[in-house]
Amino acid sequence: MKLHIAWVSTLLWAWLASVTASAGEVLYNGIALPDEWPPRIERLTRQPMPVPYLEHPPEVIPIDVGRQLLVDNFLVEKTTLHRKYHRAEFHPANPVVKPDKPWEHRGEHPTAMVFSDGVWYDTADRLFKMWYMGGYGEATCYAFSEDGIHWTKPSLDVVEPGTNIVQKLARDPRVAWRDQPRDSSVVWLDRRERNPQRRFKLLISTPRPKKNEWQLSLYSSPDGIHWGQPEKTFGPTPGDRCTFFHNPFRDVWVYSLRRYNRADVGRSRYYRESADLPAGLGWEKSGLYLWTNADHLDPRNPDPRLKKVPPELYNLDAVAYESLMLGFFSIWEGDLREPGTPNKRNEVLLGFSRDGFHWHRPDRAAFVAVSEKEDAWNGANVQSAGGGCLVVGDALYFYVSGREKSREDGRNSTGLAVLRRDGFASLDAGEAEGSLVTRPVRFRGKRLFVNLDAPNGQLLAEVLDRQGNVIEPFTKAHCEPTSGDKTLAEVRWKGIEDLSAVAGKPVRFRFSLKKGSLYAFWVSPEASGASHGYVAAGGPGLVGATDTLGQPASSKNSDKTR
Repeated sequence: MKLHIAWVSTLLWAWLASVTASAGEVLYNGIALPDEWPPRIERLTRQPMPVPYLEHPPEVIPIDVGRQLLVDNFLVEKTTLHRKYHRAEFHPANPVVKPDKPWEHRGEHPTAMVFSDGVWYDTADRLFKMWYMGGYGEATCYAFSEDGIHWTKPSLDVVEPGTNIVQKLARDPRVAWRDQPRDSSVVWLDRRERNPQRRFKLLISTPRPKKNEWQLSLYSSPDGIHWGQPEKTFGPTPGDRCTFFHNPFRDVWVYSLRRYNRADVGRSRYYRESADLPAGLGWEKSGLYLWTNADHLDPRNPDPRLKKVPPELYNLDAVAYESLMLGFFSIWEGDLREPGTPNKRNEVLLGFSRDGFHWHRPDRAAFVAVSEKEDAWNGANVQSAGGGCLVVGDALYFYVSGREKSREDGRNSTGLAVLRRDGFASLDAGEAEGSLVTRPVRFRGKRLFVNLDAPNGQLLAEVLDRQGNVIEPFTKAHCEPTSGDKTLAEVRWKGIEDLSAVAGKPVRFRFSLKKGSLYAFWVSPEASGASHGYVAAGGPGLVGATDTLGQPASSKNSDKTR
């Protein structure tokens, strides 16, 4: 597919912005970073995190990168539509991976769960690939799938012949306080890596001989199966549950590091970024920045014995999806450390970031929740997977850990939750028509697309100038009504080929909606509707780290995921 010259220049501009962003330059979406970056936070409190770009959005917002999700008011000047946040729904096949191998029964609990670890779609092999904790704290195992639901645990000859163990650390006899080789782990499929021997990255947290001290080890692999010796090991680290992710908007690696200070907010996060992943693994105290934590809006444990226990941020995984960063906040809601009492209660809540540091967390209901049923596979301790989510046709797949409530012999498994593509939030209208007017935006594409659920309603669009005057001929009267339930639908005007006449100019869109839900809009340079936004951990029909295909990727497998 040939890109238009204007679109190539847009991509070049976005790249130049990303490499200079750390010097206080402008990001891809018009947000200007301060000269001092990362921001310095003097003290973490129980107040929600301020989000500067929502308080002072850019005067004109470039929208060339990705679907523009309506999770906040960054793009919204005014609206009479009602915003609704949505939660993922568990797949009926759950748990999709459970401890059914002898080596997965080692340790305190039978375990086959993602503890971050990772789930990715590898286009080279056309397979879903999963890395997970096999045996409680014992080893890292590998599985693959053709559909993301039915998983195969291959018999390998890597660590222990005949098992699917791909990484296992030798036990350190000096570590008597914690008799386990591994804790938290993250696997990242690096699609930008030019060295084929380093396509996969692995960060693993292990205990040190001194009690309550931890270290991090970084590995690389050509296939995610053969890991070899660590490239770098560093410690002590601030805590055990440390992870990392890549922010492609600025092309930096971010270490999400456990911080624990009982005197203020309990478990929370340090932030550290680096353009080079190994170089970033190593710091003095001055190289860590206070970042984020649970606050007074987060949910509390429904058990009356724990109602006064303030929530804490147990872990934070993140990934780029379309035009923003998705944050998976594992919120700890307390646990009773008594024999026979339920395991830790963690649930996954969402955060959204458009600058990679500040998190907007508008919905405090669990996005992926624990079950209150006594015999549920996810009765306790639900946490996210590295890679965040996968794009599968018209749906997003989220893999999570789940633990049975019993502390003694409960099983730890991996489950799947599903959401409509872009389906984190919608702006809704009922019988009466509502409207949405965007802030001034600028684009170099030519075709307007929406993610719309309106089988019995319709959407109409207009193009306005910065002052709010309608630009002929992009009027409501000329707009062809858009209806149906589609995650990718083009909005067109009668007798008009495309939006070329207003490309590159600051304009506003005004959407009029009746009996429907609007999830996202974007302007594409191609008739396919390719968004050129990021696709998280990938998925069938996608190529590379961004959506360059549009309609073919959206429609593939759509009958299986709706």
